[in-house]
Amino acid sequence: MRDGFIKVAVAAVEVTVADTTANTQKIIALINEAVERDVRLLVLPELVTTALSCGDLFFQQQLQHKALESLEAVLQASADNDLVIILGSAIIVCGALYNCAVVIQGGTILGIVPKEHLISPCGIDQRRWFVHPKTVCRQIELFGQSTWFGTDLLFRCTTVDDLVIGCEVGVDLYSISPPSSRLAVGGATIIANPSVINELVGARDYQCLLVKHQSAKLACAYLYSGGGEGESTTDLVYTPHLMIAENGRCLGQRVDESGTLLISEVDVQRLALERRRRQITACNMAFTTIPFALASRPTTLTRTFPTRPFIPSEGEQPARFERILTLQALALKKRLEHTGIKRVILGLSGGLDSTLALLVCIRTIDMMGLGRESIVAVSMPGFGTSARTRSNAEALSALVGIDLRTISIAKAVSQHFEDIGHDPQVHDATYENSQARERTQILMDLANKLNGLVVGTGDLSELALGWATYNGDQMSMYSLNGSIAKTLVRELVRYEASRLSDDLKAILLDIVDTPVSPELLPTEEGGIAQKTEEILGPYDAHDFFLYYILRWGFSPKKVLRLAVRAFEGVYVEADLALWLSTFYRRFISQQFKRSCMPDGPKVGSVSLSPRSSLVMPSDASSLLWLAEVDSRFV
Repeated sequence: MRDGFIKVAVAAVEVTVADTTANTQKIIALINEAVERDVRLLVLPELVTTALSCGDLFFQQQLQHKALESLEAVLQASADNDLVIILGSAIIVCGALYNCAVVIQGGTILGIVPKEHLISPCGIDQRRWFVHPKTVCRQIELFGQSTWFGTDLLFRCTTVDDLVIGCEVGVDLYSISPPSSRLAVGGATIIANPSVINELVGARDYQCLLVKHQSAKLACAYLYSGGGEGESTTDLVYTPHLMIAENGRCLGQRVDESGTLLISEVDVQRLALERRRRQITACNMAFTTIPFALASRPTTLTRTFPTRPFIPSEGEQPARFERILTLQALALKKRLEHTGIKRVILGLSGGLDSTLALLVCIRTIDMMGLGRESIVAVSMPGFGTSARTRSNAEALSALVGIDLRTISIAKAVSQHFEDIGHDPQVHDATYENSQARERTQILMDLANKLNGLVVGTGDLSELALGWATYNGDQMSMYSLNGSIAKTLVRELVRYEASRLSDDLKAILLDIVDTPVSPELLPTEEGGIAQKTEEILGPYDAHDFFLYYILRWGFSPKKVLRLAVRAFEGVYVEADLALWLSTFYRRFISQQFKRSCMPDGPKVGSVSLSPRSSLVMPSDASSLLWLAEVDSRFV
């Protein structure tokens, strides 16, 4: 259960209508399997002890008593373990019959939650058999135990921070104001729904959307156990539908299958962090909180984590990439229209970032109906400029029809070295930063001369690592790529290559394959001598760190654990830990560069703008985070 991961399961039971003995045997078999597989929370369907489609048989005393006997047998089967079991059953309270979710652990009934909405979307009215709950909560006696009965019950784990369970039943989810909404506001990080809903064509897709939407809206995990197999088909068809969702993401889904567990791990720590960020939980709401405990055991992760979290899934990429590029273009268009400027200036190095910026500038200028001569790209070769990047910049400019100007910085920088008394053979920060600042000066002065706007090309990953020269390439008049991670920059350029002419495609793909470099150190036989990823570590790893640190606020140990899981077979743990230390050290120490970063559009969930996204002091210490990374190996 380290790092907030809880192994959960949902399952459907192939019920026999009104045969509580057969149903109980199958329920207990699933409980035993869950215990063997170290599941900590198991959710079974609505009215699983009897089946939902018993109709007026629910009025029969025999069935009512047998439902209670079934529940008592489940209670006994749970006595020797700490698995939390939530299942649906008919319960008599104060002489009235309720459709309930029963929460059981270790031979104890923790609480009973009655179903609130008894009319299904297809018109089945369970009010014929079951009573709508009138009371919020009360204590009752059942099987010689005192337990809680009511709609506003929360089950809080005393041994796992942030694990709070709330229950709603079946079509409660479909209501305008589902119980899960108030339960989440009260603190529930996991919503369990024992359900049985008849199937119609398209209904499963709708249920999937509802579950994912509710988990996203409430920043919760949603465990939907939709039974159905074995239910009566007198008028309707019931089929199993199982889902585990977390904050809008489906961790697992299964249809038309009973008797097997759908298992995943939900991250209640992540959900709680998101709750705090969005200020969802309100402690002033009145709930009855029931404590329970889980023995401390490690949770083996079976769920996967994408190595490139800023990249959408393959099927979503074309539409998502197109939208990102459009948002960038619209943002730049607005800035140009507001300032009355009709010309953009950018440094074109032949590298990834400046290529993406150029492609967006082209979209913007075309959108505004201006000629492409309105784009002035400047190639500024220096001591480290390679033949490959320079030729790609020149060929790309020619093919897209923009104004490319070549201004060498070598003479000006050499004069500058002489002026400040710097030995050009000493390739230190002065040597590198002087070149970056000279390039920025050229762009700024050229923009003044041509009444243009300097478009910044640096990306989110470089900003996070502080891999930019203060008052050099860190500065521009509009930071176009400032919220685009390096891994995403690469895929956006690749996407544009796929939709352009063969000549352009060849150049863009070569740019994608070119090693990332600031090209500030002298070339080696005309080739790139300074490769960023050999110095800092791979951007795949740094973007992974960036996402989970900035978007979710995870601790260093947790980020490293997820990275080890995600990059298994690609990078070893020792290297990942080294790169994570590099990330923390540079991220915290380089805030001063971000504190004065220029305006630019935020197009994703992570941005480092001091105005809209990251409020952080420039003189914070990184020791707290670095110490935890180092302790991983103690």
